[in-house]
Amino acid sequence: MTKKEIVKKISEDIGLTQLKTKDIVQRTLDAIIQTLVSEGRIELRNFGVFEVKRRAPRKARNPRTGDKVYVPSKNVVTFKPGKEMEELVRKMNPDNLPLLEDGSDADLDGNGPIEPVAEAQRQAAKD
Repeated sequence: MTKKEIVKKISEDIGLTQLKTKDIVQRTLDAIIQTLVSEGRIELRNFGVFEVKRRAPRKARNPRTGDKVYVPSKNVVTFKPGKEMEELVRKMNPDNLPLLEDGSDADLDGNGPIEPVAEAQRQAAKD
């Protein structure tokens, strides 16, 4: 769903013009962004929490050339869904969701990574 579709749905639901509704939606999104920039966190009850966190610098590898690359620290926005959203999403029909990408380390039953964890557990059991 796009912002345009959200505006259309809200305008139909409350009887405002799409132009006024678009302005309200945009102002809401701008307020969320401004709050994140100024305070670093915004909590929307029954929806979730947006928070700015600092990602540590790290060494990475350029996938094309294989060269080692230094990635500096940076700010990233994280989102933790609220309890109500989490419960509703869990109840969704999985047939309506896109398939996992090939090469994903998660299994098809949604039980998490397949081999890396199992291998780590076997190694830990040996020690």
